[in-house]
Amino acid sequence: MGFLSGRRPDDLGVRGGRLKPVPATPNAVSSQARTAPHAIEPFTYEGPRQEALDVLLAIVRAFPGARVITQRDDYLYAEFATPVLGFVDDVEFYLPENRSLVHVRSASRLGYSDFGANRRRVERLRKLFARRGN
Repeated sequence: MGFLSGRRPDDLGVRGGRLKPVPATPNAVSSQARTAPHAIEPFTYEGPRQEALDVLLAIVRAFPGARVITQRDDYLYAEFATPVLGFVDDVEFYLPENRSLVHVRSASRLGYSDFGANRRRVERLRKLFARRGN
């Protein structure tokens, strides 16, 4: 990756049922954030959690510029690179046990504003997830 990709964070993941809090800058969204401009709704699904995770994994793998970094039975982490300059955003999905929802966090590694890119990506992923029957 290029110099605009930034460094991969070493503090991502789920701790105490929570994804990492979003930064104060307006270049991130999270379904666990409570205030604008960061708050976004979690995804919902029906059926087994593993099926929902499999659908998410297939969508992420097919998404342009995406690369899966970590996959567990309740968590998925991927890097999404922009096509021209190679800016990288870190996108996490958390599927808590016994709840039919997917918490999501998407954050730019560099810069201040992303001009809504993380929100648009999450909403596009939500639509793709919903179309796959969840």
